[in-house]
Amino acid sequence: MVGARRRKQHFSRIHAFSCGKASFRGDHSLIGGPGFSRVVYCNDPECFEASLHNYNDNYVRSTKYTLATFFPKSLFEQFRRAANFYFLICAVLAFTPLSPYSAVSNILPLVVVIGATMGKEAVEDWRRKKQDIEVNNREVKMHQGDGVFEHTKWMDLKVGDIVKVEKDEFFPADLILLSSSYEEAICYVETMNLDGETNLKLKQASDVTSSLHEDSSFQNFKAVIRCEDPNANLYSFVGSLELGDEQHPLSPQQLLLRDSKLRNTDYIFGVVIFTGRDTKVIQNSTEPPSKRSKVEKRMDKIVYFLFAVLVVLSIIGSIFFGIETREDLENGVMTRWYLRPDETTIYYDPKRAAVAAILQFLTALMLYSYLIPISLYVSIEIVKVLQSIFINQDLHMYYEEADKPARARTSNLNEELGQVDTILSDKTGTLTCNSMEFIKCSIAGTSYGHGITEVERALAWRKGSPLAQEVAVVEGQVKEENKEEKPAVKGFNFVDERIMNGNWPNEPHDDVIQKFLRLLAICHTAIPEVDEETGRISYEAESPDEAAFVVAAKELGFEFYERTQTSISLYEFNLSGKKVKRSYDLLNILEFSSSRKRMSVIVRNEEGKLLLLCKGADSVMFERLAKNGQEFAEQTKEHIEEYADAGLRTLVLAYREIDEEEYVKFNEEFTEAKNVVSADREEMIEEVAEKIERDLILLGATAVEDKLQNGVPECIDKLAQAGIKIWVLTGDKMETAINIGFACSLLRQGMKQVVINSETPENKALEKSGDKTAAAAACKASVIQQIAEGKQLLASSNENSEALALIVDGKSLTHALEDDVKDSFLELAIGCASVICCRSSPKQKALVTRLVKTKTGSTTLAIGDGANDVGMLQEADIGVGISGVEGMQAVMSSDIAIAQFRYLERLLLVHGHWCYRRISSMICYFFYKNIAFGFTIFFFEIYASFSGQAVYNDWFLSLYNVFFTSLPVIALGVFDQDVSSRLCLKFPLLYQEGIQNVLFSWLRILAWAFNGVLSATIIFFFCIRAMQHQAFRKGGEVAGLEVLGATMYTCVVWVVNCQMALSITYFTYIQHLFIWGGIILWYIFLMAYGAMDPNISTTAYKVFIEACAPAGSFWLLTLLVLVTSLLPYFAYSAIQIRFFPMYHQMIQWIRSDGQSDDPEYCHIVRQRSLRHTTVGYTARFEAKSRSSEERGEGHR
Repeated sequence: MVGARRRKQHFSRIHAFSCGKASFRGDHSLIGGPGFSRVVYCNDPECFEASLHNYNDNYVRSTKYTLATFFPKSLFEQFRRAANFYFLICAVLAFTPLSPYSAVSNILPLVVVIGATMGKEAVEDWRRKKQDIEVNNREVKMHQGDGVFEHTKWMDLKVGDIVKVEKDEFFPADLILLSSSYEEAICYVETMNLDGETNLKLKQASDVTSSLHEDSSFQNFKAVIRCEDPNANLYSFVGSLELGDEQHPLSPQQLLLRDSKLRNTDYIFGVVIFTGRDTKVIQNSTEPPSKRSKVEKRMDKIVYFLFAVLVVLSIIGSIFFGIETREDLENGVMTRWYLRPDETTIYYDPKRAAVAAILQFLTALMLYSYLIPISLYVSIEIVKVLQSIFINQDLHMYYEEADKPARARTSNLNEELGQVDTILSDKTGTLTCNSMEFIKCSIAGTSYGHGITEVERALAWRKGSPLAQEVAVVEGQVKEENKEEKPAVKGFNFVDERIMNGNWPNEPHDDVIQKFLRLLAICHTAIPEVDEETGRISYEAESPDEAAFVVAAKELGFEFYERTQTSISLYEFNLSGKKVKRSYDLLNILEFSSSRKRMSVIVRNEEGKLLLLCKGADSVMFERLAKNGQEFAEQTKEHIEEYADAGLRTLVLAYREIDEEEYVKFNEEFTEAKNVVSADREEMIEEVAEKIERDLILLGATAVEDKLQNGVPECIDKLAQAGIKIWVLTGDKMETAINIGFACSLLRQGMKQVVINSETPENKALEKSGDKTAAAAACKASVIQQIAEGKQLLASSNENSEALALIVDGKSLTHALEDDVKDSFLELAIGCASVICCRSSPKQKALVTRLVKTKTGSTTLAIGDGANDVGMLQEADIGVGISGVEGMQAVMSSDIAIAQFRYLERLLLVHGHWCYRRISSMICYFFYKNIAFGFTIFFFEIYASFSGQAVYNDWFLSLYNVFFTSLPVIALGVFDQDVSSRLCLKFPLLYQEGIQNVLFSWLRILAWAFNGVLSATIIFFFCIRAMQHQAFRKGGEVAGLEVLGATMYTCVVWVVNCQMALSITYFTYIQHLFIWGGIILWYIFLMAYGAMDPNISTTAYKVFIEACAPAGSFWLLTLLVLVTSLLPYFAYSAIQIRFFPMYHQMIQWIRSDGQSDDPEYCHIVRQRSLRHTTVGYTARFEAKSRSSEERGEGHR
């Protein structure tokens, strides 16, 4: 029924700005030349000419690997890590006589490490593959011939295919609109996945194809489209349609982009022009990058450092070995006769000492490989996977309403979550819910509506706020009034008994209220839809705020129920309170545009009066009021300021009566301007509209809340307190973005705004002249000048400690990102407390992210929910996708997916901090234990004349990192907590430890390395001095190599595991099991391995049962070495915590002293902030308090 009614509507007859009929001019002359060479054979994709072009198919891939590239690419990923490449060289050398140990014991750990990591990569990529399969196997109706349309998979579409897309379906490729269910071949498109905007875009097919309404119409349809080549520009398109012997121009008005959605239209027919990788949305994305965290990159540098140490030790050893070997045989006399240098191999030949030294150098390279932890990478991989599982299973980040948990899609970047310096956020669907709510209004100078906005609520929650009691009282009233109310209506959150439930006629200015509500019900372009089952009316509007106005009018008694081509029908109340049915003749619609900032309709009521009803921004409406129409202007302006301070979007409503003669003259000029085909058409229409939109009579103002997602202001406030800067990059217009900035407290009243805007009168004049080069040069010069002025303002505000906000539009951003301007732009942006980039294309979002990431060197996190955010998510160090209502493109390209923006607070401040601390501590400890172990080998080499003799058994060496010391470090990486999640959120400044990288600084790394060398020195020299000459067995024999090796190894295992126990701040039974279990496992292994055949166990044969265990000195020495080795660390820790506490240690004190709820003590700890908080409702409240104090002092 609805569809039938719609087809009779001729909207372009009443719309001011036509739906976009293209004409041949300007860029159309380029068709056929370079960059404009694409030829599409409509309805004949299999023809010979089409096959010559070999265009891409419609298969889309977001995976990192394919079946063919997995092994080479994944192996490259593994061996580009310095440590893995080094171990590969050692594995090759293990098959030569140079090896100090057996080949199997060396290769097995490497195979396990590489295999485990590649397996993890394969599993993660398979998940992406499954999502690709789901998208590529979606179905759409495609013309199969003879006018028959059948369901076909998206991936099977070809350039030239005719498809039929039905209501609420996504477009499977870039299409040219041929016709629709509407008679005039218009359709409504939602592009939220592309540009973030929720308002519907009106598209219209070319007149020549607009009559093809039926499936059978395409039986013999043939045409050729010539157009531009694939490119990333979402907002431009140049092409022509050849039908018969005629050519017809095509413009962006006929282009339907992949991943946008058909709305409010039963069906459309379109021809596929760009497929797969050629579509504009994919052109705006980039290949999924191989992201590595900064901690991992620094870890590589540590490995390089240790490798340098290893080489130096090997060189030193080989030099001394060469000298000693050369001196073994002098004039036929053997110095060390027991080595028989006269009958030795090349490896120890005194006559070829130089060659022996070189070969010994290679042996030493392999022997000292235990300085570099082979299991480090695989242990970190295991830990990160387990950390990801904890993130996925965190109930505090589970969105029950949509049944969506948090999901870490890659685990490579967990610790990066704890070091984020800048968040770059999309707006629509990320900060907001994509819904507007009518919450307050000002009519005839009286403010109506008791609703509480997110901003007011957030301010009230701030402790000590004078608003707290007021909000609590008002909320109580609202709840009382709402007790017996009907269920909540989407878009309507208004509560005020004075004008609800038909009470408005009792108000003093009831006639003004009637006109106000009538204007809301008439001045719009919404279309009503009647549910045939329930009879309820819903509205399809071009923007969410327009829908909110119509719903508000309906709820307040003025119900818009029908629109025809020339009329609007309402059920409304008259002044006596009776409900009547009225119809208004719809004569003209003067549409909203960003330059006009207003919208008007001209109607004739049933009495024959001509009315102009207008709504628009206060900046353009007040200047258009008549002298006798400003009765309530002052009160209305005050209310608008109050609403803006509460984060609401405001519009002013006004009207005027028009006499017949004035209207006839206007309509002639208006019709003439509409029919002009030239570049000045829009300006001419605006000039005509300007003449009639004057002498208005003010009725009042509306205030709608661009509904933020739950908890957004609180989340932003916490992140700001944590020292994280927040940028908003949106495709929305500037006014909308600024309003959201106020709503989520990124902006506040009184904060100076640096606005860089390209819409200056000079730039517009140059654009009109048609000289594109001059216009671009002038625009760039204007941007440079505005940036320079902003920097001057920034310098003066720094002196006064004032916060600045930077707001940039899309065109200005294009010039600001050019090579010679971007450094200056970034300098200004970094100095500002908030940055909002409006009208940003997906490419610009990615470029801004890249600029911040590369130029500042700080960690960036991008968060978004649509396909327009994909480039930004992939470019940032961390990409977080919002798994919202619409589309999965952002989630598919993200590193982590969450359901709501507010979960970012816990993701960063809790999981981010924990993961950063755990991974940092884990790596430091890893290097400590390997340095401690490796240097005992080096010290023994000194003792053994650098002969290449290992002090430890082969399998002792291989299993050190795998069994006896790796499990405790994995437990540390998974379970350790310095501070509970509650305190992480209570003291967000703790997060600055990650931003400042204090837990993984070079000083801390070198301190742990020094601790390792110190432990190795104590272990080796205590053991060697205690056992060198001392009788070890009952028969008086001294200890042999195998006993010395087993004793030293036991001491190492005890020392590194107990060092771990001292380092842990949060013990679980798993930590106890792994630490003490690792030590027990060593004794069990020593007994079991020693019991094997001597050919297998070699030097470990019964060494524990027969030699070590019976000797009391073995146990006493182990205890003495353990205490002595841990004493330096214990002493350092005690001094550091007492006199130089770190931030987390101060919070631990608060917790242990039971003062975590003492506000005064907590305030003192918070004063240690490393960065002043300049945005968020806390900063807003503090700014308000300061200004109140200053005003108070001024009055005194």
